[in-house]
Amino acid sequence: MIDFLWCGKGLLRFFPLGLVKRFLHYMSLYDYAIIRFQHGVLPFKCQIIEGWCKGAWDIRINGRSWKYLFIYLFLCQSACSYPVFCIHFFLDMKASEILAVLFVLVCLRRYATLADKGEEEILQCSCENTDDCLNNTCQGRICLYSYNHGRVVRGCFHSSEQCYVPSVPEVYTKCCFTHLCNANLSVPEKAEDKSIRVILLVGLPLLVLLVLSMVACGLVLWLRTRRQHNQPVEHDTSMLKVPSGGDPTYGDIFDEFCTSGSGTGLPYLVQMTMARQISLAECVGKGRYGEVWRGTWMGESVAVKIFSSRDEQSWFRETEIYNTVQLRHENILGFIASDMTSKNSSTQLWLVTHFHELGSLYDFLQYSTLDPESCLRMCLSIASGLVHLHTEILSTQGKPAIAHRDLKSRNILMKRNGQCCIADLGLAVIHSQSNDYLDVGNNPRVGTKRYMAPEVLDESIRVDVFESYKQTDIWALGLVLWEITRRTIVNGIVEEYRPPFFDVVPSDPSFEEMKKVVCVDQHRPSLHNRLHSHPILSAIAKIMKECWFQSPSARLTALRVRKTLSKLDQDHEYDIDKLKLDL
Repeated sequence: MIDFLWCGKGLLRFFPLGLVKRFLHYMSLYDYAIIRFQHGVLPFKCQIIEGWCKGAWDIRINGRSWKYLFIYLFLCQSACSYPVFCIHFFLDMKASEILAVLFVLVCLRRYATLADKGEEEILQCSCENTDDCLNNTCQGRICLYSYNHGRVVRGCFHSSEQCYVPSVPEVYTKCCFTHLCNANLSVPEKAEDKSIRVILLVGLPLLVLLVLSMVACGLVLWLRTRRQHNQPVEHDTSMLKVPSGGDPTYGDIFDEFCTSGSGTGLPYLVQMTMARQISLAECVGKGRYGEVWRGTWMGESVAVKIFSSRDEQSWFRETEIYNTVQLRHENILGFIASDMTSKNSSTQLWLVTHFHELGSLYDFLQYSTLDPESCLRMCLSIASGLVHLHTEILSTQGKPAIAHRDLKSRNILMKRNGQCCIADLGLAVIHSQSNDYLDVGNNPRVGTKRYMAPEVLDESIRVDVFESYKQTDIWALGLVLWEITRRTIVNGIVEEYRPPFFDVVPSDPSFEEMKKVVCVDQHRPSLHNRLHSHPILSAIAKIMKECWFQSPSARLTALRVRKTLSKLDQDHEYDIDKLKLDL
């Protein structure tokens, strides 16, 4: 008792009196005194320990830290098969609290040792199925009841350590500490298979969750299959506007929604399911940012640009631009839809547009030559498309001004009628004059270095001014016109296709190489003498030079280029008509 009082003084020294009182209240000194020791630790019954833990939990909720009680009860409960509540705050203790717990544990263990060395009371126990039974009784310090695979054993132990038996299925051992206390003991319900109970408690919820997940997945697959089967009917009857007269065809739908310059393309709900309706036929092009495939939709060819996952911003930006109201123009690539699909467990980003079998202007110029009239028609169509992009349309459903930022021969497509259409709007900049809004986008891509204007190369461009981006487009337009005129036959003379600055930079020039050529040396593509011998090519050559001024503000606008080329085309047609009349 003196030692226990010494421990109590220690408790009062470490903790406020109120907390000590609550501690003693929950640990019930009466139960503590009358229950003897088993398993090498304090012989608290598991149910009592669990009740103490819950009580301590309530005190902790009320605002005071009782983690030391949790830890000690956890140590006591290690002899039980289910440490339920007392483990939660083991890793959340402060250093002072850990010292307090150790102090309490030492006190109680000391008390337990003294009690263990105290009165050695000899108990009379019920005896059954053992060799030391005398008149069905035996004597010892501890009474034993054991159930082992259907065989019941009652007897005596002389040491508390003998009571410790690891938990094994269908084996149950119970020790008690009063006379004949084991006579009325029996196996608790399903005590021999506590592990099965644990498995059921853990496994049954997991099994239910697995079944529910399988049911949910099956339901989703069923709904998707059903919707996929129903889509063709829904699209033909409600989602698509089909011109009256005759059966709907791809040509009708495409002319209605997505001729080159289709504006917003197909209705949005149709766009979301386009990937399921298109079968890919062949890959017609590859680049740094993905592939271009020829696909079949409703029996006709479409172009499917498949973006790589790392270029999601370009796909998103291009989709955003193409969905701009009133973007429709014959010299802007016709947009049909954009969709996100999955193939081989990877996400694919699709942009579906009109298919032009002649390919890009870059590819076309590799194997084709032009006459001056065809050259003029192509140059005029490109300028017209650029004017439409640069122009803001003010109305209730207007169009913001758009700068391309990556104009080049690879991003211009050839049409069957000899005109061109501008494609690849992934780097485009949007500007609305009505609210002074400039949207540069969030695309980490940069333009093609070979076509970069001087102010971009020397980083003097005013990135907060929309006109700056339009002026870089004009620089690139002049280079594209130069590529076209090289492949134009004049007096039987034509040059091989070459990219701009082919004679001063390598095939894949660096930023610094282009900066030196364009900004430092102020080099410009050379013009062949034959161009000056033809009025059309001579006028185009003059336009090119005015697109290449070092000062951005001195360059022509897209509208001025188009007007000049348009007048040139009209004058040429007038001359032809006059010549026919003279003949």
